[in-house]
Amino acid sequence: MRIGVLIASFNRKEKTMACIQGLMDQKLPEDIQLEIHLTDDASPDGTAEAVSKAFPTANVYHGNGHYYWAGGMRNSWKNALTSQPDYYLLLNDDVLLLDDAIARLVACNRQYYQENNKYAISVGPTKDKQTGKVSYGGRNLVSKYRPQYFLVYSDDQYIECDLGDGNIMLVPSAVSDKVGILSDEWTHGIADHDYTYRAKKAGFSLIAAPGFYGYCTYDKGKGWKSGNVKLTDRIKYLYSPTGLQYKEYLTYIRRYYPYDLPLSFLKLWTKTLFPFVYDAFKKEPS
Repeated sequence: MRIGVLIASFNRKEKTMACIQGLMDQKLPEDIQLEIHLTDDASPDGTAEAVSKAFPTANVYHGNGHYYWAGGMRNSWKNALTSQPDYYLLLNDDVLLLDDAIARLVACNRQYYQENNKYAISVGPTKDKQTGKVSYGGRNLVSKYRPQYFLVYSDDQYIECDLGDGNIMLVPSAVSDKVGILSDEWTHGIADHDYTYRAKKAGFSLIAAPGFYGYCTYDKGKGWKSGNVKLTDRIKYLYSPTGLQYKEYLTYIRRYYPYDLPLSFLKLWTKTLFPFVYDAFKKEPS
């Protein structure tokens, strides 16, 4: 059985190298083989060259500096399709995998299929190394009408989810064959959540596998620029692919949470024009 591992990187060589070393250190059953597909988006720190030298079996592709996360992952996925692996593993390059992570994730995916006769995407929860708290994984909605959700976790059983983070995400080829790859509508974020929604709409399941599968620090920040930042910079952040992703985010809201569109629009502009409101009252990302 072959797994195409999909990674995107930009300018954090040490983390990317550590992530790939974690793949090399996996304790795998004899029937599992990994194929690494890394798209480096023109990193000035020499990430692509370092990976090619240290891990000659890895397939390294070169972006133009404008791929961002979703574009890099799409490129890795497109290249992985040619070898027709049994699974695709989406992996963030800042994840440090536990050495049994992939074996457990595959076993959980197989278990779900055997028990339900249905293919599922399996998300592997990660935790923050310092706090020990869940950082990424499967999520369930507070309400189907609003983009508010919470991370789910169990030590000993899988949990069905509404959407999932692409930090550690195992996608069976049967899902990819029907759903395709990450949509080119998304530049950076959103793409993983959109993919899990599309997969569920196509009749597949989404589960958070039991236990933890790696370490990954939550790095999204607070979700707005404070009032001491110049207005021009706050507006740039509003439209930035690595900021609030204004146009793409509203497209996402319109598609999946249409009743929340007016409120989401208002929140984006409040964060930008009146950030003191969030500075004073908001503590968590939204």
